[in-house]
Amino acid sequence: MKKILALVLALAMIATLGITSAFAEDDFVDGKFTTPHKITVEIFERPNDGNSDVTSNPFATYIKEGMLERYNVEVEFKPEGRWDEANDIPNLLADGKAADVSYTYNSGAVIAYSAMTDANGNPGIIDLTPYLEQYKDQLGDLIALLGGEEYLYYDKDPQSGATYMIEAIKPDLARITTFIRKDWLDALELAVPTTEEEFYNCLVAFRDNAEKLLGADASKMVPYSTSTDIGWRNDLLSISKVPEDITDEALFVYGYDDRHLLYPGYKEGIRVLNKWYNEGLVWKDFGEHTDATDEDNMMKAGYVGAFMHNWDYPYRNGEDSIANNLKRNVGENAEYIPIDCFKNDAGITRKYVGSPVGSDRKVFLPSTNKEVLASLLYINFISSQDVITFLQTGKEGVNYELTPEGAYKNLGATGEWIMNSGMNIDYTMTLNGYHLGDATDATRALAYPGIEPEMVTLANEYGYSNYRIAKHFNVGVVESETEVGGSLTSKRDELLTKAVTASVEDFDKVYDQYMADYMSIGGEDIINERIEKLQEIYGITFEK
Repeated sequence: MKKILALVLALAMIATLGITSAFAEDDFVDGKFTTPHKITVEIFERPNDGNSDVTSNPFATYIKEGMLERYNVEVEFKPEGRWDEANDIPNLLADGKAADVSYTYNSGAVIAYSAMTDANGNPGIIDLTPYLEQYKDQLGDLIALLGGEEYLYYDKDPQSGATYMIEAIKPDLARITTFIRKDWLDALELAVPTTEEEFYNCLVAFRDNAEKLLGADASKMVPYSTSTDIGWRNDLLSISKVPEDITDEALFVYGYDDRHLLYPGYKEGIRVLNKWYNEGLVWKDFGEHTDATDEDNMMKAGYVGAFMHNWDYPYRNGEDSIANNLKRNVGENAEYIPIDCFKNDAGITRKYVGSPVGSDRKVFLPSTNKEVLASLLYINFISSQDVITFLQTGKEGVNYELTPEGAYKNLGATGEWIMNSGMNIDYTMTLNGYHLGDATDATRALAYPGIEPEMVTLANEYGYSNYRIAKHFNVGVVESETEVGGSLTSKRDELLTKAVTASVEDFDKVYDQYMADYMSIGGEDIINERIEKLQEIYGITFEK
């Protein structure tokens, strides 16, 4: 409520001061301003050791100089903590301090603040529809990146016609992959698992042979590791219990949560994880750790047998990656290999992945923005292929070397040329994933120093094999989703952690109790409103 009141006051002040965005720009001639314009741009700041200043490194300088030269627009970067942004964005909007060009993974914040208005009826987020229509001739690079003009309006409200977000694209559909210690399998003469049962048997074997595998460190054995983000970190197990014949309508109605919590059958995957936990197969202390440091260190030290995570997780961070540390600490034969073993009722290792458009960050302009055209030009600039190529590859001889096949081989640059995020995605705000034409796949395979390219390619393939993308039903704002903020996310994580760590006998009671709480604080309202929207906009009747 405090955030809402703060936003209302901020919007009222904006209206009083007459801060509006001019729809016509008299000094914009032949695609460039004749006088300098200035904008602020959000940039994620990640707490990684040795990173350069995200506001003034060579990549930031390249963007600033490029915008000045191409459009006569001065750019000032405003850093925001990557892992705090879900909470920071609502606060910045409420305080009127969000950057002119902002982006977030927290689409709920954008939806919530677009729905709030001041006394004059002005929303907290700028409706981009009229600007996109007037200036689309200046947005050719953005349109090309998205795949067509229609994707500018991916989130256009079917009733009001308002567009509050421009969706980033994620061309690489890979999401989550399962990894297992190949050297442990070899030591115990076990085959690479291809089914859930075989995977379970491997975990049991790791537990029962801790002394053989770890010697004096046997007590540190963790057959399977996870985190308090149970939904993400065990997704492949959970969705393997979702019926193959689930409809697109059901995926929409129950698809509010990106961890797939409400998909039918999901609970049974968590039941399996609960069984593993009670058998001593899952890291018993996972619920006590709020960040990844301790878990990553266990993997690097060689104590963890298997885990699910982002498809490239063990290969990230160059020489400090989990994979490279594991070899240094344990031996050259120590490695995690990707596997694909969780099959649904049709025998398919199904993956539910997001659409290339609509499943990543949301770019928006807060109502405090006085430079809408300059901001749109920035979004277009950052989406142009020459800019993308430089930001994703860097400087030849420092960040990469070009192979005879035309791929960009990552050299693991340090110092000012280090990329503060993989592929510099924090700068390429409209793009998450390599976008290098014919060189894309080969470059991705070479992007992880010390890792065999074939292993990277296989992990990526398993991250999206047998994928399914739910149909996009554009129903506009679902009001009930704007009212819950992060409360449902917190309740979901609490639900899953409590359910996994409950006794086997208490599993149903704990799961059902927390699910009832989840539904009572907004989950049920979202489901019902989505059903109503399907009927209202598409004439589709859906029965729960």
